[in-house]
Amino acid sequence: MEARIDLFANRVGTSYIKRLTTAGKIVNDSTLPAATYELVKIRASQINGCGYCVDMHTKDAAHAGEESVRLNLIAAWQEATVFTEAERAALALTEEGTRIGDGRVVSDAVWQDVRKHYDDDQIAALIAAIANINAWNRMNVIARRPAGDYVPGQWG
Repeated sequence: MEARIDLFANRVGTSYIKRLTTAGKIVNDSTLPAATYELVKIRASQINGCGYCVDMHTKDAAHAGEESVRLNLIAAWQEATVFTEAERAALALTEEGTRIGDGRVVSDAVWQDVRKHYDDDQIAALIAAIANINAWNRMNVIARRPAGDYVPGQWG
């Protein structure tokens, strides 16, 4: 598969990418656990069919020490026993927040579960993380950016 456009070689694309990267750093600098942030990015990317982001974030998570069994079970997180209750709440929010375009909403039950496990700053970071990865996914899927060549840490 070949990309339709190289957004990194385009003035407008590069400018937007810089801003998305800066937005992601806000979440990186928050108190949201790094492992949870990676789980969120991977799950949203799976839902959106973004191979590039699935490749990137699974490799980055593995490089950071995430267990392969957990990475392999993210798509089946609801049936898996390897995630904490807090991670499951974050994954549920990711699932519902990513599927808003399918006519779904974030349920009160999911919101209440998130509230049990995270403080306001962490919740804001979760919402920002979900919004940011969905933007990345859409850019990569629309541009048809191929997956498989990512090297852990290549983007910093």
